[in-house]
Amino acid sequence: MSTSDVDQVRRPLRRDARESRDKLIAAAQREFAARGVDASLEKIARDAGVSIGTLYRHFPTRLDLLMAAFKPRLEEFLSGAVKALEIDDPWDGFVAYLENLFSVQAGDRGFNDFLSRRFTDSAETERIHDQMCQHIEDVLARAQAAGEVRSDITQADIVNLIWSSGRMIDATSIAAPNAWRRHLYLMLDAYRAERAHPIPEPPMTDQQLYDAMVHLSEAR
Repeated sequence: MSTSDVDQVRRPLRRDARESRDKLIAAAQREFAARGVDASLEKIARDAGVSIGTLYRHFPTRLDLLMAAFKPRLEEFLSGAVKALEIDDPWDGFVAYLENLFSVQAGDRGFNDFLSRRFTDSAETERIHDQMCQHIEDVLARAQAAGEVRSDITQADIVNLIWSSGRMIDATSIAAPNAWRRHLYLMLDAYRAERAHPIPEPPMTDQQLYDAMVHLSEAR
């Protein structure tokens, strides 16, 4: 068999592999969006028309598949975060950051789960979560320095809002899919500096926040 003949045999195999991978990602995006990050990998494989063995050949771990499936959402989210930080008015930037965060969260149950948890077995997800936390710190610090956001609000308070909004999004996704925006704007009023009153409970520490996000992953 000539080299050209070998190439002709190999090309369809490479194409088939790409098609299988693309089908798996599309099926995973649908299933994770509907069921969350703990969705059945067997169902994803069936929906893609491949065996579970083929799924694992392309994506050896659930996190590998999650990262491939969430890539468009992550790019959308991180791009919106950067744009919010570029807004001149610190309060408007803070609002834009949270609007972007929760609009992406509301459209995908799996991405909601991803934002809420820490996956300590993956250096890549840890890097992305660290980047997200840094964006929160930056947008919050700008608004606080400008006297727009109360000084005692911390990163943990924003993550707590992600958790509470996540449960509300689950509850209202069919009956009132935009209810999260009312909740967000009620909280934004509570965050304004001129509305500040003493709070009897201190904020979570960074370590407590990290441990809580890890616990959410381990509890599933």
